[in-house]
Amino acid sequence: MLFHKIISTGLGIGYIGKGAGTIAAIATCLCWYFSQTIYTNQYLWPLLITLFLTLLGAISADEVEEEWGKDHQRVVIDEIAGMCITLIGIPLKPVYIILGLILFRFFDILKPFYIRKMEALPGGLGVMADDILAAAYSSILLQIIISLELF
Repeated sequence: MLFHKIISTGLGIGYIGKGAGTIAAIATCLCWYFSQTIYTNQYLWPLLITLFLTLLGAISADEVEEEWGKDHQRVVIDEIAGMCITLIGIPLKPVYIILGLILFRFFDILKPFYIRKMEALPGGLGVMADDILAAAYSSILLQIIISLELF
């Protein structure tokens, strides 16, 4: 159980309390940026890590739900995975990463366009699904912004 608490809280970020999801998303952006400047293959490894985090997040969120309840505020692995999904395939420029963060948090907090309905899915799947959909919307919108060269 300790392992799942560590994973689901994003190495403890979830214990911060209010705003932990935003802090986890910001930390993810920083890790994303700095890790990609080190590695040369900027497409395969981010995709594999994102898939791994998403699957592990669903399992860990499911495990801690028994003790903490459905989608507890301490669980931020969904924001971490969602932020990674948002940034897959995005050029490694700070302005795009910041725009991705803003878009993702917008969709994740307001939950428009069926995002809220995804929370009703059972267990860890429901915890992760709303953030996956918020990330998909964010990524699509960010790709449009980039292709139109608005920034």
